[in-house]
Amino acid sequence: MARDGDESFEAAYRELFPRAASLAYRLLGERTAAEDVAAEALARTYAHWRKVSRLSYRDAWVLRVATNLAIDAGRRRRPPIALQDALDVQEAATVRLALVVALQSLPRRQREAVALRYLSDLREQDVATALGVSASTANTHLRRGLDTLRRRLRDGFGDMEIADAKP
Repeated sequence: MARDGDESFEAAYRELFPRAASLAYRLLGERTAAEDVAAEALARTYAHWRKVSRLSYRDAWVLRVATNLAIDAGRRRRPPIALQDALDVQEAATVRLALVVALQSLPRRQREAVALRYLSDLREQDVATALGVSASTANTHLRRGLDTLRRRLRDGFGDMEIADAKP
């Protein structure tokens, strides 16, 4: 016999799993790994369901957990040794790995703010609520995080040469 809490979690799961998987896919670029991250995020949600279900920022909480898990998974993954596909695939993988590394280097609050806003498509006010800070503080985290990401990604790619590219 299902408890009321279990039924409400099931409804939340159906809504949040695709969103968490999509967010993780944007960071990892691999569907299976993204689904694993989403499943882990929802398992952690279930473990804390009594508390999480009452949060006004429940969705943001779940997506923040998924963001952190995806970043951790990206850190543990080894980049592919050889890609047999076109340069576009190599470029996409390089950009994705660079983004994960750049996100990892941000302070935790900036990383969470950027991921919630731009990878989870939350409004700025929802980001502030999820982080438990004022809207102006959330905007500060977003601005500083984006400035740092732009600088690190620009500097990292500015020096790259495409020596193996074939016309």
